[in-house]
Amino acid sequence: MSKALHVLLSLSSASAVGLLARASLADNPIIQTKYTADPAPLVYEDTVYLYTSHDEDNATGFTMYNWMLYSSTDMVNWTDHGIIGGVKDPDKTFKWADGNNAWAPQVIHRNGKFYLYGPFPRSGHMVIGVAVADTPTGPFVDALGEPLINNPNSGNDIDPTVFVDDDGQAYLYWGHQPPVFYVKLNEDMISYSGSIVELPRIQTYEEGPWLWALDGRWYLAFASTCCPEGIGYAMSDSPTGPWTYKGSIMDGDSRSSGNHPGIIEYKGAWYVFGFNYAISYPQTTTQPLPGGHTEQRSICVEKLSYAADGTIPKLPWWTTTGAPQIGTLDPYAQTEAETIAFSKGLKTETCGEGGMDVTAIENGDYIKVKGVDFRSGATSFTARVASQNSGGKIEIRLDSQTGTLVGTCTVEGTGGAQTWATVSCDISGATEVHDVYFVFTGGSGSLFNFNWWKFDGPGDPGNGSGGAGGAGGASGSGATQPTGGAVDTGGSSGDVPTGGTGPTGGAVATGGRSSRGGSTAGGRSATGGETSSGGSAPTGGAAPATGAAPSTGGVTTATGGAPAGGGSTSATGGLGTGGSTAASGVAASGGVVAPAGGTGSPDAGAGQAVTEASSDEGGCGCRATGGRSSSSPLGLLLGVLGLVVLRSHRRRPKAA
Repeated sequence: MSKALHVLLSLSSASAVGLLARASLADNPIIQTKYTADPAPLVYEDTVYLYTSHDEDNATGFTMYNWMLYSSTDMVNWTDHGIIGGVKDPDKTFKWADGNNAWAPQVIHRNGKFYLYGPFPRSGHMVIGVAVADTPTGPFVDALGEPLINNPNSGNDIDPTVFVDDDGQAYLYWGHQPPVFYVKLNEDMISYSGSIVELPRIQTYEEGPWLWALDGRWYLAFASTCCPEGIGYAMSDSPTGPWTYKGSIMDGDSRSSGNHPGIIEYKGAWYVFGFNYAISYPQTTTQPLPGGHTEQRSICVEKLSYAADGTIPKLPWWTTTGAPQIGTLDPYAQTEAETIAFSKGLKTETCGEGGMDVTAIENGDYIKVKGVDFRSGATSFTARVASQNSGGKIEIRLDSQTGTLVGTCTVEGTGGAQTWATVSCDISGATEVHDVYFVFTGGSGSLFNFNWWKFDGPGDPGNGSGGAGGAGGASGSGATQPTGGAVDTGGSSGDVPTGGTGPTGGAVATGGRSSRGGSTAGGRSATGGETSSGGSAPTGGAAPATGAAPSTGGVTTATGGAPAGGGSTSATGGLGTGGSTAASGVAASGGVVAPAGGTGSPDAGAGQAVTEASSDEGGCGCRATGGRSSSSPLGLLLGVLGLVVLRSHRRRPKAA
């Protein structure tokens, strides 16, 4: 398909038009259920894992006992994974730690493992320990039984950052006021070679280094010039310096005391993380942080850019909008309640059913989830809840706390705060892309706990009405399509589904629907599209290339298509957008003919695509009923073209 035609077809979808019309932005700070600081983002596969330090709710100074983890695939909706390590029971990763001051950590992936570097006191002075895990979510286990960095004569061994260069050499940087230290880590990532190197102080350097490289240049960002701290940076032609100070990424601001950078590239854009005090001390745009404030900080994020010479243009102080959303959220996949863009009055806790749940829910509290794509519509909502009291209600509203009410779910008492039940309610009026607000109402005190939620309805791509998943999730050329599949040869593309409909049964393989970037429920697909469960080609041959004659033992792609004599479906023309059916898919002997022209939006009109095909060789002659053609002239033209090609293919003799 030509790029122009693909774009034109995409724009025929009402949901795609709605998406293009709205610029969905995040909310800063990005975590509201706990106080978090010292962000350490890690990109692994298609997900940002954000490791943080944790200020306790009753903090009077730096009251910090553990490290937290959050994740996102769109930079705005962040899922809470809870505590992943710490220095105090019951979460004491390092048994030999003094039991306090779990300061700024970082996690890095190498050799199939994840390494956590954390600073904390042992015998009254700061050291750096290292723990290792098999997954980014842990559990993390002490790798050495003793510190990796241990200098009894220094109080400056804090804020480690780790970077693996393109040549495979890993570096550990750390230090505070004013020394900057580094060592060369060995490949095992839990030991180092040579001695500790102390660098000359970089102008404005305070603490919190962060090391990365881009286009043959090395960068070192850091918290600068206390107090208040901004974010400064230096550049070098080598990962070990000498470093040349280049200025501020962000100047300090009287509304904050500290700062701490974490910088990543994700899905083609660059981001800088840091923190402010906006939740603990709500302020105007000019009101300074009060004297004697407690350390209750909150992580923020902004988009970062580079000038042609590699320098970084200065950003303003943390905005309230933050970074733009990447793609949309799929409401038809089961979603953790602790997946939040913004919230009011809520906390999270370890859930008795595994993972985390949202707790401390009282009347008037809410959760906001950004950029939810309902496509052609949702008709019901399901939630997993628990209440030791009399319960309450979940009002589902669009775009604000007082926005359009599309449904209300009643939560009764379940007999316990961890005694879980599933409740459902009808939904009406939820179509296209919206921010969703779950507004909680009821009596006084704690109402209920909230584990997960899910919408259902004709907009679900799994039922054939909303199109297949976005880029990265469709099966590639040569793979079997899912039952009722609607995948073009070579895989779908686009940020979000564009509304193309497929045969009855939908376009999602058993085990999960794909989302932008390749994430699937039940398994993560790589960019370019692994097939979900049920998507592998049977022994005997792969699907033919576009336009190729079917071969013996090939794969049938349409629903119910069992090829007589080993025939396979040939998908030529590939006119689906976001997962619509190929316009001229043809079944070989006994195979099922995919509907032609099924490229239209689910909202585009009632015209049915070609629905019947009889086998020239006495095959099954099945009827495909799910594809609808667009009511637009373009859609009708495509349908006619598909029919012409279809009839020409049916006159072909059976392959040998």
